[in-house]
This record gives sequence, structure tokens and C-alpha cells, in this order.
Amino acid sequence: MPVRSSRTVPVQGVSAGSGTTRQVLIGPDEGPNFALRKFSIQPGGGMPLHTNTVEHEQYVLGGRARVVIGDETCEVQKDDVVFIPRGIPHAYTTLGEDPFEFLCIVPNLPNETVIVGLGDSDEGPSMEDVPATGAGD
Repeated sequence: MPVRSSRTVPVQGVSAGSGTTRQVLIGPDEGPNFALRKFSIQPGGGMPLHTNTVEHEQYVLGGRARVVIGDETCEVQKDDVVFIPRGIPHAYTTLGEDPFEFLCIVPNLPNETVIVGLGDSDEGPSMEDVPATGAGD
């Protein structure tokens, strides 16, 4: 699979997010070292504050969002690049009337995702639909 249209890649809902979908464009079966994913967050949507055990390199394709990374809050837009170190809490909230879309590259390593602020016994958003490989957010 050296080339394929992203339109042929299944779109999956991200249960922990609101109005959020993900496509795994290149997963561990095609790329041995890194996964390439596309996330789309609809206007008014977002992803809650969470941590991952793998770093994220991101490129914004379109739209705008407020991104929290650790103690910093940034507004990002098309053509911005974002680096999220492993273990640092981060969250996304769309701004404006357009979907926020970005590519996210992560290493194909075991990845644990934890929603910040949820206790061990709390019911609430989960990232259970995120694979244990680097293909999760």
C-alpha cells in the first residue's frame, strides 16, 4: 500500500471526544515505526484533557482550535504544527464554524491514554476504542 485515497479509509468515532472522528491513514501494519492519523472535530466539539504515553507530532489541515498542552493554552489554525510530549495533559476545543482537522503522527509503541480528572471508579468518557499501539490519541 504505497498510495491510496484517504477517502477509502474508514472513519471511526472517538468516544471520549464530542463531535470527533479519527482515520488511521497509515497504521502499524503499513508503517513499522509510526502511525499517521487524521482527526476531525466538528464545530462546538472537542477532546477532554488527557495524557498519552507516546508523543504526538501534528499538522493542522484546517479550521481553528484552542489547544491546551500542559500549562499552556494556544490557538492554532491551518498550517500550524503542534508538538505534544508524552505524558503531558492536552485537550482540544474547536473555534469558529469550520471543522478542526489535523494530521497526527505517533510512534507505533504501546500507548496508554488516561482522561485527566476521572477517578478509577468514575464512569464517563473512555478511550477504550483507541488501539494499544501508537494509533491511539
